[in-house]
Amino acid sequence: MSQTNVTLFTVDAVLILDSDSHRVLTKYYQPPHPYPNNQHANQYPTIKEQRAFEKGLFDKTHKQGTDIILFDNHVVVYKEVVDVIIYVVGGLNENETMLYQVVLALRDSLEILLKHSLDKRTIIDNYDLVSLAVDETIDDGIILETDPTVIATRVSRPPAYDTGVKNLDLSEQGLMNAYQMAKEKLAERLKQAL
Repeated sequence: MSQTNVTLFTVDAVLILDSDSHRVLTKYYQPPHPYPNNQHANQYPTIKEQRAFEKGLFDKTHKQGTDIILFDNHVVVYKEVVDVIIYVVGGLNENETMLYQVVLALRDSLEILLKHSLDKRTIIDNYDLVSLAVDETIDDGIILETDPTVIATRVSRPPAYDTGVKNLDLSEQGLMNAYQMAKEKLAERLKQAL
């Protein structure tokens, strides 16, 4: 029985930096399985090393016309949108087309979720949705999904139960009616208890 070389497309980091190279969202992934010679192990275990990497990456890519570069023994694909830059960082042996599909999927799913308002303030205000979108795209460094509509649907799926909140009358008269009904129900319960 021959062994085949089965690989999964992996990502070393996902970064969203603002136009001043400050972090908006960063996720560094540690591979779940050991590599020979510690290849692809997290090269940036401390925040100081991560920030130095991010600063160097930002300086190299800010205001450039390309979308794919080699930086510090990594393939980096990125997209600049309004006042943020979305980076997907992979190893030298990773497929840059697949990494590019991931960065496009993240950008497009975030545009769907944030209603085409993909800027720093909106990302910070909706940090939970952004983080969930990244998690639905990449799990522990393994690429799961590259279809932006599927990602957005998984993140924004409404609850399965109907709360009935749509039919509430929150006008002054509606609140008075609710108060009167609650008062009558309480009076009935008290009479039944006696």
